[in-house]
Amino acid sequence: MKKKIKITFNAPVVLTFALISLLALILSYITFGVSNKLLFMTYRSSLLSPLTYLRLFTHVLGHSGWAHFIGNMAYILLLGPMLEEKYGSSEIIWIIVSTAVVTGLVNCLLFPLTALCGASGVVFAFILLTSFTSFKQGELPVSVILVAMIYIGQQVYDGLFVQDNISNLSHIIGGLVGAVIGYRLNKKK
Repeated sequence: MKKKIKITFNAPVVLTFALISLLALILSYITFGVSNKLLFMTYRSSLLSPLTYLRLFTHVLGHSGWAHFIGNMAYILLLGPMLEEKYGSSEIIWIIVSTAVVTGLVNCLLFPLTALCGASGVVFAFILLTSFTSFKQGELPVSVILVAMIYIGQQVYDGLFVQDNISNLSHIIGGLVGAVIGYRLNKKK
């Protein structure tokens, strides 16, 4: 007798994040980018505008195009469900929100003329957090050191020597947020 395959919504936070990001991208295409500028990019703007504060959270949902979206979602959908299973949905929400706010604030303070959009900071938070999954108290796994060196080192190099439209600092900050939270979560256990 054959077993029926059951489709499950295995990582509700990660899957909802990906779905909302997809809807934000579609909305951006429909509005010719206006929705991204209004809701899904963070940049220095009036502190009297409520949208300034909203964008500190929502800029991680926006993407500049399909390639940007697919690049980020491939990592998020690969790493996110495993992390959500290990740490729980509320911790994944905390990681996404923390990464969004920290990267958004740093961008507004240090780069007032640059808009920031996309989930790359969340991707790097997930990458560094993943390297902490086998962390034990009193130990620092070589894998954590190597992941940090490779990913953060690449971002430092790109930030110094590559001229592109990518916010390497938000990648580094996202990685640091993931590392700090990963250390804290695993230290508790």
